[in-house]
Amino acid sequence: MSNTFKRGFLVALSAGALLATAACSGGGTPATSPGTGGGTTEGATDCAAYEAYGDLSGKTITVYTSIASDAEAQPHIDSFKPFEECTGATVDYEGSREFENQLPVRVAAGNAPDLAYIPQPGLLQTLVTENKDKVVAVGADAEANVDQYYKEFWKEIGSVDGEYYGIPIGANAKSFVWYSPSAFADKGYEIPGTWAELMTLTETIAADNADGATRPWCAGIESGGATGWPATDWIEDMMLRTGTPEQYDQWVNHEIPFNDPVVIESIDKAGSILKNEQYVNGGLGGVTTIATTPFTDAGFPILDGTCFMHRQASFYQANWQSANPDVKVAEDGDVWAFPLPGEGATPPMLVGGEFALAFRDAPEVAALQAYLTSPEWSNAKADATPNGGWLSANSELDPSKLVQPIDRMSYELITADDAVVRFDGSDLMPSAVGSGSFWKEMTDWIALGKSTQDAATAIETSWPN
Repeated sequence: MSNTFKRGFLVALSAGALLATAACSGGGTPATSPGTGGGTTEGATDCAAYEAYGDLSGKTITVYTSIASDAEAQPHIDSFKPFEECTGATVDYEGSREFENQLPVRVAAGNAPDLAYIPQPGLLQTLVTENKDKVVAVGADAEANVDQYYKEFWKEIGSVDGEYYGIPIGANAKSFVWYSPSAFADKGYEIPGTWAELMTLTETIAADNADGATRPWCAGIESGGATGWPATDWIEDMMLRTGTPEQYDQWVNHEIPFNDPVVIESIDKAGSILKNEQYVNGGLGGVTTIATTPFTDAGFPILDGTCFMHRQASFYQANWQSANPDVKVAEDGDVWAFPLPGEGATPPMLVGGEFALAFRDAPEVAALQAYLTSPEWSNAKADATPNGGWLSANSELDPSKLVQPIDRMSYELITADDAVVRFDGSDLMPSAVGSGSFWKEMTDWIALGKSTQDAATAIETSWPN
């Protein structure tokens, strides 16, 4: 599911402070502290890394995104300031809540922005396929940056028919289990390192609370017109823990059917928690309440002690303060998260993210593309996001600039050399499936007790020819 769409249901972070910078004037290069990646520090911008972009004075590049709220848009606007100051270019940012409806209309009408942030790879694929004469392949400098600073699969996701079009912008890590460190400590529970240990912990918590007032897990998949997407994330995580990464890729690309035995086993693995009345839904009710509980609220029973664990992405950190502004999200705080275990020591990580697509072939547009794929931008964007809740998959991002502990942990997990990382499967599938039958059938699987086989077969039948 579109990560930006998901964030629309999250509590907005407070507006970020403006990124303090000083203009590069007189052809000189202001001093900057080492290790900033060409970003900003103490009011100075080091323009040395920007010289390759040339003099872009008088040039304007338009950027169109779905990020419309001041709180989320301002850090993006601020992250362009070093580029503007060092090149002379102007970046004209426009955020719209009607982005996904308006972008195809603007492209068809010949009024496309220079760059658009695409919140869903499936939309990127559609835009490229339907507008081959109106989209522009990634420039050489930006492509070289992606080759150097990103894991290979980020480039693969932004490619269509072997041509590279979409550069990575933001990222988020999804395979987390939220919990209360103090509740675990009080009960003597330890963080599980394998799936078997997670299930043993689940059984122990259930046995310790046999009256059912408290359960091991709490979950919610209600999300308005997008109801069901949190359940698809569960299935994607199980696919990475039941089969191989290669089987996950085959599933996403429909090289194996949706009702293949490995998919059935993965759905049932999720069901071993989500459809077990003894394990779920702590503080909320029985299994069927999962379908009617807003995903934004589903983890809150952890705070009152009626639930111990909640599987949700790193971006869920923004929701805890909506329950209580004093909630501390940290390893020694009120809530924290551990990676959802796999079968081995290093758990696989499901990720999401956004991509930028170009619609004008011009040196200034190619320069901005290159900047957005550089360490300079990732570090400037981190500097411009003082409340956290954002990260990049760029290997040269300085993790110390990520102010939220969960963001730092997420970054280390998705960029580790031995990390097994895969993109959100429903975001890569055709929309008729990914945001259609997959969402619906997983909702029916929970709300109506539909069998795994019937749900998976219905999704397989819906796959476009």
